[in-house]
Formats: sequence, C-alpha cells, structure tokens
Amino acid sequence: MPIINKFIEFETKQGIDVYNITSQIETLISSISIQNGQVLVFSRHTTTALAINEYEERLLEDIKVFLEKLVPASNCYLHNDLHFRQNIPPDEPMNAHSHLMAMMLNNSEVIPIVDGKLGLGTYQSVLFFELDGPRQRTVFCQISGE
Repeated sequence: MPIINKFIEFETKQGIDVYNITSQIETLISSISIQNGQVLVFSRHTTTALAINEYEERLLEDIKVFLEKLVPASNCYLHNDLHFRQNIPPDEPMNAHSHLMAMMLNNSEVIPIVDGKLGLGTYQSVLFFELDGPRQRTVFCQISGE
C-alpha cells in the first residue's frame, strides 16, 4: 500500500479564524493515483486545530464566540508570564489562551477516500482553526491506500 506525504501551506490572519481546507486536500488527492484509502490531516502547530464540521458563516462566528468565552485571552495565565520563562524569542506573544483552545479541539483528522474523493457528508468540510494569528502555517497530509 503506497503512502504519500504532502503539505498545505498558507498565511493566516489576525486572531482566531477558521479556514476551509477541503478543496486543497481534494486537489492533493486528485493529483495522485490512490482511489480508496484514507488521508490523515495533521496540524503541525500548538496554537491551531482541525475539525470536520459545517463551513457556514454564522456557525463560524458562534464557534469563535464559544471559544473566547471558554478561554478568554484576558485571563491570567502562567504561560504569559514571559519574564519567568527561559530562552524565548523577543517577539514571543502572550498566547496561553490559544494553546488551551487548541487542546480542547483536535490536531488531526482521518478522512476516508472513496473512488478518488473525500468521503465527507453533505455539509462536512475540513476546517483549520487559527488560534494565534497571523502566522505562516503548515498542514501535513499523509495519504494511503490503493
């Protein structure tokens, strides 16, 4: 069974934002010969997340509000006491809330490939959550099957 590794790279915007990366994954799958198998989609960052859900504007706003209520950026967090931490870069952000949000979500999803297409349901999309932007981000996709 072949295994193919691919990357999706993009620049994100300020703060919390949600990106639909379904079409980028579909493009990767259409460029290879695997017709049936699975794709592992993995975020390579500690302040991002992945989910499969509906990409609908009002729902996305609800998700952002929900996350901000659960983990407000304005709370006091030990991780944000930068003067107590060792070897941090001069531009280190105070982003404990972003790490905590990411821990509540997933950093990977496995999606079936059926007849050369993602086996998603009607309203399902692969969503990438930026929780600490703007940043350059990389999503790793490992495609396996036959």
